[in-house]
Amino acid sequence: MIYRRFLTIALGCATFATGSASGNDEAVLGANAAFRAGDPDKLARHAAALKGHTLEPWAEYWRIRLRIEEARPAEVRGYLARHAGTYLADLLRADWLKELGRRGAWQDFEHDLGPLVQDDLEIQCHAWSARLARGDESAAAEARAAWLEPRELPDACLPLTERMAKNGGPSAERAWQRARRLLAASQLSAARRTLGALPAAEQPDERLLSQAATAPKRLLSQPPRDLERRAVREMVLFALTRLARSDARAAAEVLEGALGERLPEADRAYLWGQVAAQASYELDADALAWFARAGATPLSDEQLAWKARAALRAGDWQVLREAVAPMSPVARQDMAWTYWTGRALAAQGDAEGARAQFARIAGQPLYYSLLATEELGGEAGIVLPPREPTEKEVDDARRNVELARALELFRLGLRTEATSEWIFAVRNLDDQRLLAAAELARRAAVYDRAINTAGRTERLHDYRVRYLAPFRDVFREYARAYDLEEAWVLGLVRQESRFIVDARSGAGATGLMQLLPHTARWVAQRIGYKGYNLKRVAEVETNVTLGTRYLRHVLDGTGHPVLASAAYNAGPNRARRWQPAQAMEGAVFVESIPYGETREYVKRVLTNTVHYALLLEGRSVPLKRRLGTIPGRDAAAIESMQ
Repeated sequence: MIYRRFLTIALGCATFATGSASGNDEAVLGANAAFRAGDPDKLARHAAALKGHTLEPWAEYWRIRLRIEEARPAEVRGYLARHAGTYLADLLRADWLKELGRRGAWQDFEHDLGPLVQDDLEIQCHAWSARLARGDESAAAEARAAWLEPRELPDACLPLTERMAKNGGPSAERAWQRARRLLAASQLSAARRTLGALPAAEQPDERLLSQAATAPKRLLSQPPRDLERRAVREMVLFALTRLARSDARAAAEVLEGALGERLPEADRAYLWGQVAAQASYELDADALAWFARAGATPLSDEQLAWKARAALRAGDWQVLREAVAPMSPVARQDMAWTYWTGRALAAQGDAEGARAQFARIAGQPLYYSLLATEELGGEAGIVLPPREPTEKEVDDARRNVELARALELFRLGLRTEATSEWIFAVRNLDDQRLLAAAELARRAAVYDRAINTAGRTERLHDYRVRYLAPFRDVFREYARAYDLEEAWVLGLVRQESRFIVDARSGAGATGLMQLLPHTARWVAQRIGYKGYNLKRVAEVETNVTLGTRYLRHVLDGTGHPVLASAAYNAGPNRARRWQPAQAMEGAVFVESIPYGETREYVKRVLTNTVHYALLLEGRSVPLKRRLGTIPGRDAAAIESMQ
């Protein structure tokens, strides 16, 4: 069977790259299992067998971490010194700082704070508390910036908020600002905590808050009378925001009625911004008109993005520019808005301004960069010949202790730990060393790390590795069998699994083409697949057989590769709902896909397809042509799909 041949090759590559198994595999796996089970005695027994082993530092980390509450500073500092600059040192330092913060051992905390790569709000809150403990009141001002973040704050931040409350606390206005953001983001427990910092007389009634959260339509049908009280009025605003999340049009009708008239103008404008953003997300044609009713009320970057998407679908280039202009500098630098600003300028007759926008992002192998390159008259290009690493460079990468540990962890199936260590190890490598590390991963059949690492280079590129095509004989065979473009199939699989055979998602999708159990079973029944059982879905040939047949099914049902790509990720029913009533430019459709995950998925699949076609077949098909025109919805022509 084809699968067995490729598995043999992969295992051979892995052995070549990492060396033969040391005989201590059982000790490593046993130590890891004991760590997860919280069994220090068993962990110590397994760790004793790993002296001098590549993964001994991991066993030592597990041992210290398991007893971090009783660890002594000298023991932790010794480990940090021995493994300075590594992922494991960064990981243990973070664990240790959190423990010191819980102890309130501020002197030791500040002594050990040192360099930390990961960004952790819990540690940051402990750092502010440490500074306050020695009288540095400037920490309180910095801590207030975290106050408005629309998320639950870790317990480490609570002493700071309590301190602010005792010292006059955040003003009622700031408390309600944070509460609004939290309630709009459905962070109810965090909102309750925030409102609990207000004086009792200014806090909202708990029953009213619960009703706004669980039965907003009922609350709005019989709204409370005392809207002059902020605590009451804010619950009405929350109920309207909550209703908009499930039915933007119903919320708009309430806002246009008698209740809306009772609200202050600023609150009405705020609510129209909420309703309009949700309506845009729902692809409602009235979204743009509702954004206009929000007037000059400040909108978040997310709301402005949906305003821009509503303008795109309506073909209103001026409003699109008006939506992009007030975005934060970070959001405005997104390639999407650079490209669409260029398109808007071109549509409005400013060819020079449009070219300037396109030139800012052209020349890279990314979705909007390819579109910008095409707008400037260029074509997608693969840098050939590839910059292949020398054997000496690969040998140097093999001697990198962090990469060696990561490969050993991959070999043992400890993928979470392996991936984290690998990402940390390559984060600061230059292009030459990145390409050597990518080649090392390719030889070990760790295809996801090979692809991702090769994709980090800035000047030197090896597109053979960035766009790997393992198991190509299998993909070619079944692409031909179901009349699918091979480059598209490979582009989809690269996005789905990065060619990891045993990839498994949190939702239970399995294998190269990430098939859900019910989808795999349905396709197998439909094609009469003999000997089917769920355990075989991860096998290469079975997975590709069922996956390509399902892809053919959604392509037949949607009639367009862009819609089919969206259907493969989000489901055919959603793709049908997103299909426009009238024909629409493919790039506009993709940018306005409501689900962020699916929106990015489709962009990447189509971009991958461009590169695979050029790299493997020498065919240069412009991305804009591939996106084409999305046909208008025709219920009679779209068959009911699984």
